[in-house]
Amino acid sequence: QVRLVESGGGSVQAGGSLSLSCVVSGLTYSDYCIGWFRHAPLKEREGVAAIDSDGSTTYADSVKGRFTISKDNAKNTLYLQMNSLKPEDTAMYYCAADPLSSIIVRAVVAGMPKGPFGYWGQGTQVTVSS
Repeated sequence: QVRLVESGGGSVQAGGSLSLSCVVSGLTYSDYCIGWFRHAPLKEREGVAAIDSDGSTTYADSVKGRFTISKDNAKNTLYLQMNSLKPEDTAMYYCAADPLSSIIVRAVVAGMPKGPFGYWGQGTQVTVSS
């Protein structure tokens, strides 16, 4: 059974930092592209960052220079370091894994695909106050 479990969300003031984690089990972690996504109220879900099986990374323009995605294959864990947080970063953050890197990467740079994809966690809430 595939499971993705996010943690690390919370409430911070603008300019602050948070670090999210996503522990993945039930799949060959190193064979998957894994990404972070977020969903804010009244907005569509959007891709934030992706990291491929070879370690290459992709970021949405809105978080470039502020967020860093990384992974530890030995721990089957994905991370998202978020610095210089803004109120518009407030959302539920999810990690997702898919064996096709093009799906995850395209979702980050060009918007979510119309159909479902990948395996998803339950999310962790990030709230940034001004």
